[in-house]
Amino acid sequence: MNAAASRRAGGSLRAFLTAPSCRATHRRRIASSPPTRQQNPPSTTSTTSTAPSSTSTTNNTNPPTARKPPQTPSDPIPPPPLRSLTAGLSDPPPSPSPTPSESSEPDWTRSFHGLSSTPFTAEQATTLQQPLSKTDIEIKPDGIIYLPEIKYRRILNKAFGPGGWGLAPRGETIVTGKVVTREYGLVCHGRLVSIARGEQAYFDPDGIPTATEGCKSNALMRCCKDLGVASELWDPRFIRGFMAEVGRETVVEHVVSRKRRRHWMRKDDEVRWPFKEVAGGAGGAGPGGR
Repeated sequence: MNAAASRRAGGSLRAFLTAPSCRATHRRRIASSPPTRQQNPPSTTSTTSTAPSSTSTTNNTNPPTARKPPQTPSDPIPPPPLRSLTAGLSDPPPSPSPTPSESSEPDWTRSFHGLSSTPFTAEQATTLQQPLSKTDIEIKPDGIIYLPEIKYRRILNKAFGPGGWGLAPRGETIVTGKVVTREYGLVCHGRLVSIARGEQAYFDPDGIPTATEGCKSNALMRCCKDLGVASELWDPRFIRGFMAEVGRETVVEHVVSRKRRRHWMRKDDEVRWPFKEVAGGAGGAGPGGR
C-alpha cells in the first residue's frame, strides 16, 4: 500500500517538474539571481606563510644582532698606529726605590754625591792622563781630529776596571728635527766625576735609535775631558803640529755625481769609495779638534 502510494507521488512530482510552466519559472529565477563568487580553497602554502610561528614571534620581539664573519688567516691584520720619535722618546731616568734598604743610595738623576771629595790614586791619574799615541788619532774629512769613542772606554777600563765606572742619564732624551741630545753623568767607583750633554745628528727618523747611542758616546767623550783623557785634542798647538806632521789635504771627486770637494785625511790613509782623488795637496794645519 505504501509502496504504491510512493510510486504515485513520485510520478506526480516528475510530471510537475517536467511541465513547461515549471521550467520557465526556474529559468527566470536563475537569470534574476546575482552571480555567486567562486572561492578557492585555502592552500597549504598561504596558510603556512600567514600563520605566525613561535620562531617568528620570538624574532619580532628580540631582533638578532649582526654577527661578524670569522676572520680568516688570509685577511690582512691592520698594523698598530706608529708613534713619531721626533716628539721625544719619553724615557725619563728611573727614580731609586724608597725602601729602607736603598734609602742611602744616591739618585744619580740629580745627585752630586762624591764630586771632588777625594782625588784618584797616582796610578789611576797616570793612566787617565797618559799622552795619546799619534797612531790612535783620526782625522775627519773636514779636518777635525778625534779619538774613537771605543778608546775612551779602554782607558776608563784600564784605570777603574770593567764595572768600576758608568754613565748615568740625568734627563730625558730630547729629539729635535735634526739632533738627539741627552745629559749624562760619569760615575767612577761610586762617585760623580763629571756631567756633560751629548748630541748626535740624524738624517732620517729611522736613524734615531742609532743616534741615541752616538749621543751617549759623545757625552762620554765630553765627560772624560774633566779627567784629562785625550786633552791634547783641545790644545791648538798640538792640533797644528799634528796636522802638519800626519795630515794632508786633497781634492776628491764623487764617482757618481762627479762633484768635487776638499778632503782632509791622514798621510798613511787612502781615499775610499765612492770618492777618488783628483788632486794632491801638501800637509798643513787643520781647522781644529773636538
